[in-house]
Amino acid sequence: MNKMSAFILTSLTLLFWQMPAQAIEEYELLIKRSEKKLIVQKDGKPIRSFHVALGSGGSKPKLESGDRRTPMGKYHITQVRDSNRFHLFMQLDYPSVRDAINALKEERISKAEYRRILDAHIFGKLPPQNTSLGGAIGIHGIGEETKDKVEIHQLANWTQGCIALRNNEIEQLTYYVSKGTSVTITD
Repeated sequence: MNKMSAFILTSLTLLFWQMPAQAIEEYELLIKRSEKKLIVQKDGKPIRSFHVALGSGGSKPKLESGDRRTPMGKYHITQVRDSNRFHLFMQLDYPSVRDAINALKEERISKAEYRRILDAHIFGKLPPQNTSLGGAIGIHGIGEETKDKVEIHQLANWTQGCIALRNNEIEQLTYYVSKGTSVTITD
């Protein structure tokens, strides 16, 4: 086997290994920030719900990197992966095209950054995570569960802008999601 064939085979193996298991049915996730709830829906009807913790930056939607706020809008899961820090991490395709349009209008990003975000969405790739809008937004567990961490999770919004569930709950959520699952975050 030549080097190119070995490279292609290895790349395909890694690609399929990193892809999440496909959900049997198509579900959607609705996150109600004001209620601190993640609701699994099928055909618009609630199936399950989970208590969540959100960004510690307050109730306004995410506008920029480092504001510690949870975004609002419609997103999709781009990958589900193990995480040493958070147990499991479900990456969202933040910033969305809508986030980019609003930021361009408000001159918070350049036309070049807007184009990079738009191109990523057009070609089904993860948008740039290093613009002034921030990145690395997802749904995750809380990592090593201690009594203090669980108590903080129940009482406070503690993330840097993500949506957090208990570890056993994020594991349960994997049964309902796959790459492409729709995630709507509302107030």
